[in-house]
Amino acid sequence: MDVDTGTTAFMLCCIIGLTLMIPGLALFYGGMVSVKSSTNMMMMTFGAVAIVGLLWVLFGFSMVFGTSYGGFVGNPTEFAGLTDLLEAQTTVLGLPISLFAVFQALFAGITVALISGAVADRMKFGAWMGFATLWAVLVYFPVAHWVFSFDGVVTENSVGGWIANKLGAVDFAGGTAVHINAGAAALAVAIVLGESAMFGKRKPHNVPLTLLGAGLLWAGWYAFNGGSALSAGDSAAMVMVTTFVATCAAVLAWIAVEKIKDGHVTGVGAASGAITGLVAITPACGAVTPIGAIFVGGIAGAVCVYAVGLKERFGYDDSLDVVGVHLVGGLIGTLLIGFFASEGMPNGVNGLFYGGGVDQLWKQAVAAGAVMVYSFAIAFAIAFVMKKTVGIRISPEEEEEGIDAKFHRESSYELQPA
Repeated sequence: MDVDTGTTAFMLCCIIGLTLMIPGLALFYGGMVSVKSSTNMMMMTFGAVAIVGLLWVLFGFSMVFGTSYGGFVGNPTEFAGLTDLLEAQTTVLGLPISLFAVFQALFAGITVALISGAVADRMKFGAWMGFATLWAVLVYFPVAHWVFSFDGVVTENSVGGWIANKLGAVDFAGGTAVHINAGAAALAVAIVLGESAMFGKRKPHNVPLTLLGAGLLWAGWYAFNGGSALSAGDSAAMVMVTTFVATCAAVLAWIAVEKIKDGHVTGVGAASGAITGLVAITPACGAVTPIGAIFVGGIAGAVCVYAVGLKERFGYDDSLDVVGVHLVGGLIGTLLIGFFASEGMPNGVNGLFYGGGVDQLWKQAVAAGAVMVYSFAIAFAIAFVMKKTVGIRISPEEEEEGIDAKFHRESSYELQPA
């Protein structure tokens, strides 16, 4: 297929938008932690994207989009290094394979970086980089193959993953592969790490940074979801509309529940509500109507206010609410497709409320459950083995002194004159 210049230009813009999500996530997380660990928190995002980017070119793209071994993982050597694929000037739906590869690489890097929010204040940076490497190879690349690798996309005869091609669950931009996947891993590593000294007392040191980060993520999410249409057309436009309205609904739902529950409205609550709406609509953005998107965002925003409080009840230190927002929000968005999907939208399926019965709902549940269980189990195993061998947690004395000063030899702010 010849290169479609319009789609190519659109995807170039989407790649820029996705790249802005890197500082967006760093600022969102960096403002929510103690001033003593803000730089470390932000470096975890940049470090994860950097290591995953290299893995992606070497063999990750091939593991995701190579010819499948039983629907579980792609052939890691088929497109290793990407050189042969690029020299062949392959296209994907009129898009140069080089841009498709970079677009998907950013998905991979951001997904891994999301997990870092559960380990704030207490995980060694080197251990984080090791965990990010192993989890990307053993979890993200296989799961992305399940969800994103459709038969015949990269090469005419390629065979893809089981969720995309055999099960037929809908996940437009990564509710399972990105958010449930990262959220389940976050829960596992938080359990292995144990509580930090800040557990139950953690307060954001810079709310404006968190709000700015949320705003950048919101902007980048249009590229995240809209770019997943892989075409500059009606599908991308509709997806951007549902992404926008679901996020608005989630912000309002979160702060309304926060007001009822706690008697006040917070900036962190508004930022968290926005991210929750974006998470929930990610799998559903091509399946639900704008009205359906309001329900998806509103339900997620209202439920996740309570979900973030589960860590105090059950005693796992999910520092920045990756479980409550990404795992729970991802589950809500993925399952609500089974209720609110309309065949008039790009995915072309009907949910229960549109006469589709429970067929799509059970497919969504199977996909969500499989990703959640697999990611949790492997992440727990990786973190546990690392804990027993190389060690993953800083000492109580180092935690008290601050991870920025101890491990990075720099502070987030220079408050005294030089």
